[in-house]
Amino acid sequence: MPKAQETVLEIDLKALKHNFDYLKSKLQPQTKFLAVVKAFAYGSDANEIAKYLQDLNVDYFAVAYINEGIALRDAGITRPILVLHPQPINFKALIAHCLEPSIYNTKILNAFIAIASAENQTDYPIHIKFNTGLNRLGFSKNEVDSIISKLKASKTVKVKSVFSHLAASEDLDEKAFTLNQIETFKTIAENFTKQMGFKPMLHMCNTSGVLNYPEAHFDMVRCGIGLYGFGNSEKENQYLTPIATLKTVISQIHNVQKGASVGYNRAFKSETLLKTATLPIGHADGIGRQYGNSKGFVSINGQKAPIIGNVCMDMIMVNVTNIDCNEGDEVIVFGKNHTANTFSATANTISYEIITAISQRVKRLILN
Repeated sequence: MPKAQETVLEIDLKALKHNFDYLKSKLQPQTKFLAVVKAFAYGSDANEIAKYLQDLNVDYFAVAYINEGIALRDAGITRPILVLHPQPINFKALIAHCLEPSIYNTKILNAFIAIASAENQTDYPIHIKFNTGLNRLGFSKNEVDSIISKLKASKTVKVKSVFSHLAASEDLDEKAFTLNQIETFKTIAENFTKQMGFKPMLHMCNTSGVLNYPEAHFDMVRCGIGLYGFGNSEKENQYLTPIATLKTVISQIHNVQKGASVGYNRAFKSETLLKTATLPIGHADGIGRQYGNSKGFVSINGQKAPIIGNVCMDMIMVNVTNIDCNEGDEVIVFGKNHTANTFSATANTISYEIITAISQRVKRLILN
């Protein structure tokens, strides 16, 4: 790995392949794999990640919003792309770029049929989402009849898949709830298939579902966080490798006298003589204000350096009193050993938040 000379997010494609292969090993050969690359591929680089996964023969991609799907098409992605939370104002653009919408309520269904009809579409692929307990998006199980009625009245669209989303697949204390979700989905899918007269693809499992509920793999699974190196449990994390390493450098070292303060609002006051290092990364780069004042630490020459004082927009200060280091030395904010899980836990949050927060002004370096 090259030594950092500025703030940079290294993205390791070998680690991505390792995670993909591990998750694929949990599936039956016929089960399709959908890679979730929303939010810049969980804060990394959606275009590079998707192109690499397309070369690995991923079956499907998923994004949250239509503009994310358009960006992938512009980057050369040809595989099907499911848009999980489309908005009607962008439906014409969705159709123009051959993206596939998740249809989650009657308003969205009616709006899409109307626009697809106006665009002279026939059998345009859509995905029907059902709410089985997450209570975020999706039709209820009692709406199957009305959905079928609308679908049969139109030749504009064709259902490619029926799907749902697990609410607590990583929490085995909630196993009874998850199993109830799975059974509810099976009932919905059976009813839907019987009335439609054909069987669309079924999918329900996220990364934790893949690992914990093989009986719910159905026709396809949707993996996001697992691809990026996190399995939502200590047991599974040991089999996965974080793909992203956030690095920076020491800009300046200060000797801080006893009683002196560090940073804005004098949030930190030294009780003894200490040494601090200032790093060129701050809350505009994704290191939120919840860190600082001993919440969060970085690694310098293999040793922990706690963040002290308030996080600034473009800088943080860390305590390096007991670390042999110099200006220009490399700093690991998080990576394969000092992981985003470890970093985020110090502020009582999760890896998803810190990795997706890394600003687009941070340079991405693809390692292949």
